[in-house]
Amino acid sequence: MTTVRIPENWPTAAEQARAVQDELRERVILDQPGPPPGTGHVTGVDVAYDDERDVVAAAAVVLDASSLEVVAEATAVGRVSFPYVPGLLAFRELPTVLAALDALPCPPGLVVCDGYGLAHPRRFGLASHLGVLTGLPTIGVAKNPFTFTHDDPGTPRGSASALLAGSEEVGRALRTRDAVKPVFVSVGHRTTLDNACAHTLALTPAYRLPETTRRADALCRKALRETGSA
Repeated sequence: MTTVRIPENWPTAAEQARAVQDELRERVILDQPGPPPGTGHVTGVDVAYDDERDVVAAAAVVLDASSLEVVAEATAVGRVSFPYVPGLLAFRELPTVLAALDALPCPPGLVVCDGYGLAHPRRFGLASHLGVLTGLPTIGVAKNPFTFTHDDPGTPRGSASALLAGSEEVGRALRTRDAVKPVFVSVGHRTTLDNACAHTLALTPAYRLPETTRRADALCRKALRETGSA
């Protein structure tokens, strides 16, 4: 487990953080397809908090994309690096997420975030922010639609509907299990929305949420518990 220090010059106020978003958003790449689903590595990242101790734990779990078997995993623990502000959650999570990714012994391939990419009020959620900082292809797969609207997708697995900001499609509501609540997929960096949805379906053979997210969620919670008992 890696212990993380908050980087120097890390934003401490909402105005600073929004200025960083404005600068980095211009670097998001949207004209690359990304790796084909079922090939290479795919990595899930997630975080867990202990607000009483002001601690955050991050996990990165690498899966073989064809078999969904675990290839490698790493965790990192640090202090919460930013106050809770809706739309700026990446600034709370990124230092520990980046440290967990850096601790991996192999390339992560496509990274799947438990959150948003372009489906964000400022079009720069965690998945986009992480992608720009690392250069990795990233997608966001969220549990709820944030502030956006959508029609209910069809009942069968694989059905999808546009996630809309007015008339702009910022992502898709995607049904990963028959008749089960959809997940909300958006592009982060260096991939397309069609490919992001295809990856999400490849990662959900048995459950609503991607295996990457499920495994990273369990691992970061375990790391947080172990930190508390240390």
